[in-house]
Amino acid sequence: MSLSCLPLRDRPARRLPQLLAGLFLYGCSVALLIRSQLGLAPWSVLTAGLARHLPLSFGTLTNLIGAAVLLLWIPLRQRPTLGTFANILTVGWSCDLGLGLLPGGLPPAARAGLLAAGILLNGFSIAVYVGARCGPGPRDGLMTGLTAATGRSVRSVRTALELAVLAAGWLLGGGVGPGTVLYAVAVGPVAQYWMPRFTHRDGPGPAPGRAAAVPTRRTRRPCAEPGPGPGR
Repeated sequence: MSLSCLPLRDRPARRLPQLLAGLFLYGCSVALLIRSQLGLAPWSVLTAGLARHLPLSFGTLTNLIGAAVLLLWIPLRQRPTLGTFANILTVGWSCDLGLGLLPGGLPPAARAGLLAAGILLNGFSIAVYVGARCGPGPRDGLMTGLTAATGRSVRSVRTALELAVLAAGWLLGGGVGPGTVLYAVAVGPVAQYWMPRFTHRDGPGPAPGRAAAVPTRRTRRPCAEPGPGPGR
């Protein structure tokens, strides 16, 4: 299953709405995690820490951090795509919208429910917008650029980045708690479960989540035996 960026001319009427819907839901999931008051994802901890010191909304700071991270792409020779700019412009305002609709100061049981819903929605939304294959967001692009520049594994680079922003956010007063640990453990499996159902295939293949039709004897076309290709 490939997650590389597809050309915009490839099924834009299906992929672009999926991209925007996924990013919108991602911002809403961040709002759920904030209102749970039980801990945030590492980048959100950094944003929450900055929000304690700057007269800006959480969503505005999210967008500004995304734009600042995008500047770090320049020495890494990373090229932004439509998905990169859509990420910067969509997630922040949808998060502010969710924060405006969700009440604060809820009892513990309700906050635990918001935490669970936020993690589930976050993993689902990642599968939706990543599956549109319109390019990485600024933070993911920074991770892949550093991976290429340093030669280290994606896992080690991602871990180092998230620990760094988590520590910076915690020092600024961002919300770290049991939800931070639960998010780190659970969001990956949730996204992995939904990813095959929303990832677009290369070319005009079947819709996401549907298996390709198996050719029958009547419809199967004769094909040549594979020859000794280049390098064989």
